[in-house]
Amino acid sequence: MPENSTSGAFEKVKGFLAELDLEIVQEDAAEELVVVEDEDSGIKNLIIDCEDPILVLEQLIMEVPADPGDFFRRLLQMNRTLVHGAFAIDENINYVFFRDTLQLANLDFNELEGTIRALSLAMAEYASELLDFHRG
Repeated sequence: MPENSTSGAFEKVKGFLAELDLEIVQEDAAEELVVVEDEDSGIKNLIIDCEDPILVLEQLIMEVPADPGDFFRRLLQMNRTLVHGAFAIDENINYVFFRDTLQLANLDFNELEGTIRALSLAMAEYASELLDFHRG
């Protein structure tokens, strides 16, 4: 099987996750998707999905506050400080996610580690502020 096939990329991604000591809590080999956790690092149900030609990483962060006020402006300001990825909202404006995409064809360990560390850093830096918005 060619090295750059999606299946080969899925196994490569799983190998990188093992090196990062991230627990795979769910796997769907047919969809080439895993869910990982490292709660000490703020990673809870991080979905990692091989969608040739990209790798999609997405974690639900919170519900959008009922009265968002300056919430969306603040999310954009937070995004400016993120090293990788961004906070995003779903189509119905109900949920906030952390999301990043990487190219599968030339994916390396450092790229994947950078995205996961960026999520962890974002949670360490902004979790309490996001919770304050959530509480209203």
